[in-house]
Amino acid sequence: MTLRLTRVSAASDVGAAIYRSGMNNAEMAQLTAWHDQEDRHVSLTIRKHGCFVQSVLGEATRPPFAYTVGLFGMGHPELIIFGLDHESACHTLNWFFERIRGGTNLSPGEIVKPADEAPRFLVETFPDPADFLFAANRHYRRSDDASVPAYQLTWDVDGKFSWDPGYPYPDWLQPRPGEAQA
Repeated sequence: MTLRLTRVSAASDVGAAIYRSGMNNAEMAQLTAWHDQEDRHVSLTIRKHGCFVQSVLGEATRPPFAYTVGLFGMGHPELIIFGLDHESACHTLNWFFERIRGGTNLSPGEIVKPADEAPRFLVETFPDPADFLFAANRHYRRSDDASVPAYQLTWDVDGKFSWDPGYPYPDWLQPRPGEAQA
């Protein structure tokens, strides 16, 4: 399997946070140059591999998450996953990308089992893509009110999903669709 390159961010949208804080012209020029470099990197990665994975670090009680950029261009919603470390999230999203590129179309409510030891993944409609999929919306030049669509992949542990009794991790690690804090 070819691993698609990824970029890890410390915040969901560093550029927007800086912009909202009030920047001078030099800082704005730096941000524009950074965005241009990022846009080029994302485009080149998608051109070379078909998909880009954007990872965002978690903090305190906000889980890490990762999402794809490139599936929308193939006529499929992007994918987002919460609560996994960077490597596991990238491996999972790349596995799903290969299936989708091969012709699989995921549907909300579907449970996917990649391998015997792997967790199951529940495919769910993600209602807040504009609040989380900044790189995808920027790549496709989509506004918040016309965001790319996305599916959330919710993983289980020993047959238990995050809402089941006996699930071993805190609820905030895998928020239900629509409950994540951006």
